[in-house]
Amino acid sequence: MQHKREDQLLEDKRDLNKFGYAQELLRDMGGFSNFAISFSIISILTGAVSLYGHGLLYGGSGMMGFGWTIVALFVILIAASMSELASAIPTAGALYHWAAILGSKRWGWYTAWINLIGQIGIVAGIDYSFSLFADPLLASAFGYTSTETTTLILFGITLLLHGAFNHIGIRLVARLNDFSAWYHIGVVVILVGSLVFFSRHELQPLDYLFQVGQTFSDKPYALAFLIGLLQAQWTFTGYDASAHTIEETINPRVRAAWGIFTSVAFSFIFGFIMLAFVTLSIKNAAAASEAPNAFIYVISEALGGTFGSVVLWLVTFAMWFCGLASITSFSRMLYAFSRDKGMPWSRHWAEISTKYRTPAKAIWLVIILSFALALFDYIVKRVNPEATYTTLAFLTAVSVVGLYVAYGIPLYLKLRAEAKGVFQRKHYGPWNLGNWSKTINVLSLLWIIFISIMMVIPPNQTAGYALIAMFVVLLIMDLAYYKNHFPGPQAALSKSEEEIKSQEARFRDS
Repeated sequence: MQHKREDQLLEDKRDLNKFGYAQELLRDMGGFSNFAISFSIISILTGAVSLYGHGLLYGGSGMMGFGWTIVALFVILIAASMSELASAIPTAGALYHWAAILGSKRWGWYTAWINLIGQIGIVAGIDYSFSLFADPLLASAFGYTSTETTTLILFGITLLLHGAFNHIGIRLVARLNDFSAWYHIGVVVILVGSLVFFSRHELQPLDYLFQVGQTFSDKPYALAFLIGLLQAQWTFTGYDASAHTIEETINPRVRAAWGIFTSVAFSFIFGFIMLAFVTLSIKNAAAASEAPNAFIYVISEALGGTFGSVVLWLVTFAMWFCGLASITSFSRMLYAFSRDKGMPWSRHWAEISTKYRTPAKAIWLVIILSFALALFDYIVKRVNPEATYTTLAFLTAVSVVGLYVAYGIPLYLKLRAEAKGVFQRKHYGPWNLGNWSKTINVLSLLWIIFISIMMVIPPNQTAGYALIAMFVVLLIMDLAYYKNHFPGPQAALSKSEEEIKSQEARFRDS
C-alpha cells in the first residue's frame, strides 16, 4: 500500500513538472479531504441559513422548494464542466491556468483577478455570516447589545483565528475540514430530527414547500423570486477549492474532479432536506420575514429558547469551519497567481513557510483584503444610514458575480478552443463528460450570464457599483502592471497570445 502511494506521489509530481512547476506544497490530501474542503466551503449551514431571510422575503416558502432545486441543477452542470477541466489541467492555478492555456495569458490574468475579487467576497461573506449568528448569541449570554460595530469586531477576530490555523499547517486544516464535512451532515440530522420530534407546533403540509406567488417584498413575484435566488446561488460557491488544492491532493486528475462534482451534489441533497423541514416548521412566514434574523426566529419559535439556542450554536460552529476552509482555498489561489508574478510584490505572496510548508504571507493578505471589503461597507453605511440593503447581501453578491464570471471564462475558452480544433478529445483527463461535454458547457455559460445579471439589480445595486469600481481598478492594473511585469503562467509555457499552433503543441507536450 505504501509502495503504491509513493508511486502515485511520484506520478503526480512528474505530472505537475510537465506544466512547469516544482512540487512545493505538501501533497498529503486524499479524495475525501479534497471533497471535504469544497463541501465545507459550500456549507449548506452557512449560505442557505444566513440568507434564509433573503430567500423567504422575496420568494416565500416556494423559494426553498423550487428556488433551491432550480439553482442546484444548473450548478451541478457548471461543477461537471469545471471537473472536466480540473482533470485535464491539474495545477493549483486552476481557473486562470485553464484560461491561459485555452486562450492566452491575458485571458488568464483577467480570470485570476476576477476570481480574486470573488474570493475576497466569499471569505468576507462566510466569516461575516458567522459573526451575524454568533454575536447575538454571545450578546444574549454576556448581556451586551449586538450592533453592526460588535459584529464587525467579532468578524475581525474570527478572521485572525482562521489565519492562524491556516498558517500552522495543511495537516491540521485538512483534519478539521474532514471533521467539518461529517459535522455538517451531523448537524443537519440533529436539526431535522429536532424539528420533526420536538417542534412546539405542527409542521406545515408538504405542498407548503412548493407554494409560489407569495412575496413579502414590494416587487412583483416573478422578479422577487429571481432576486431571492441569491440565497441558493451564494450557497453553491467555492467548490473550485478542490481545484485550488489540487497540488496538495494525491491522484488529483480523478480525486479533485470528483471533489468538485460530489461536493455540489451532496450539498444539494442535504441542503434540500434541511430547508424543507425548517420551512415546514414556519408558523408565521410574514413575521419570520420581518425578523432581524429569519432563521433564528423560525428555530426559536419551533424549538423554544434554550433548546433552540443549542441548535443555533451547532449551526454557527459549522459556519466557523466553512470560513476556515475558504481561507485555505483563497490563499492557494493567491499563491499560485503570485508564483506566476501576477500580482505586485508577488515574491512575498508566493513565499512558502519553511517550517509549516504553507503560503503564510498569502494567508495573511487574504485576511486583510477580506476585512477591508466588510470595513468598506461599514463605512458606506455610516455615511449613508438610509441604505436598505444588508451587508451580507452586498458581500455575497460580490462573491457570486466574481466567482461565477471566473468560472465561466475558461468554459467559454474551452468551447472556442474546441471549435478551432486546439482542444481535442485526446486532451481530456480521465474524468470527462464525453459527448455531453459541449451541451453541458453551453448550458452552464447561459446560467452564469443570467445569474450574474440578477445578482446586481436593485435592491442589490451597491454590489454592482462595487464590482464596476473593482473592474476599473483592474483595467488600470492592466496598463500599470500587466504589460511590464506578467510573463504568463508557466502552465501555458508559451508567451504568445496569438499563435494557435503553439497552443496545440503545448497540449501535445503535456
